Amino acid sequence: MATITPRNDDQGIRIGWQVRVRKKGYPQQVKTFRTKSEAERWARTVESEMDRGAWQDRTEAERTTIGELLNRYAREVLADRKHCTPELSRLKTLKDHFASTSVARLTSSAIAEFRDHRLKEQGRGGKPVSGQTVKHELGLLHRVLKKAEREWGIALPLGLPTEKVQAPKLPQARDRRLQGDEEDRLLSECGRGQNPWLLPVVCFAIETAMRAGEILQTKGTTDKETGERPIQTTGLLWKHVDLNKRTAFLPETKNGTARTVPLSSAAVEVLRGLPRPLDERVFGATYEAIHLSFNRACRRAAIEDLRFHDLRHEATSRLFEKGLNPMQVAAITGHKTLQMLKRYTHLRAEDLAKLLG
Repeated sequence: MATITPRNDDQGIRIGWQVRVRKKGYPQQVKTFRTKSEAERWARTVESEMDRGAWQDRTEAERTTIGELLNRYAREVLADRKHCTPELSRLKTLKDHFASTSVARLTSSAIAEFRDHRLKEQGRGGKPVSGQTVKHELGLLHRVLKKAEREWGIALPLGLPTEKVQAPKLPQARDRRLQGDEEDRLLSECGRGQNPWLLPVVCFAIETAMRAGEILQTKGTTDKETGERPIQTTGLLWKHVDLNKRTAFLPETKNGTARTVPLSSAAVEVLRGLPRPLDERVFGATYEAIHLSFNRACRRAAIEDLRFHDLRHEATSRLFEKGLNPMQVAAITGHKTLQMLKRYTHLRAEDLAKLLG
């Protein structure tokens, strides 16, 4: 049963209305409002939820801000991860918008407003913030709220508001592959370039489908084309290469799972032809240097709209064209889901036609 009493200041002037809701089996609920109508509305809501068995204690959610949740997530979840720079950057963006908002008052409309605002903002290099970036930010907010509800004991009176917000529309995934004589022209110009590591790196990437950071050392410099900041990596090390077994072990990968990559005979030949640098890196160049050299080689070869990462698309598609099944390809490329593998796989219709007979 709810009781509503006026609240006065020390001079006897009424400053609000206090509500007390008492019901057997539930803790007493007390809250103060400025107007009596607000107090009555809150009392009816609490009593109705208790009658239906749907009541949740909102105290923690009301006194905890989204900023506090984000800080706790950084301390307790991200602190144990080796590669968390992108997540920390997204946390900062979320805090800039929601730091002072209480968990209990975070609505789907507020999140949708954040989404629309972000899509109109300018990102790195003066380009608009991409839909993929905003999708990652919304996904992080969703994971934080789920963690708070399921493990930190913070009830979400409105449920998970992120589930009610539509994700931004994403551009069609890239399907760029080498066409016609582009491979011959590209390799020719890579061999003529000033960077002696460019040709073996490109050949190795096409043969293995390995990511740039798995092949080369990266320093975390922002990519001017994509606006992305690569995770710092050591690149492939000789101590992880077994030329007799034709394997390359990757202890740290982008998705956090170690894997062993089988090497084709062409990939082994590339490695056998390399010098042994003193620092034990297989390829004595950074991703940043190779990226610049690769773009120059593409311009000299008159090849348009080809990125270094497209070589992974090319290599993955070739694995399927060789007859490997999805599980075998995933073991080589490191993709965790068939959907992600599909994004990086673009089979030529003419090659599929040959398989049909």
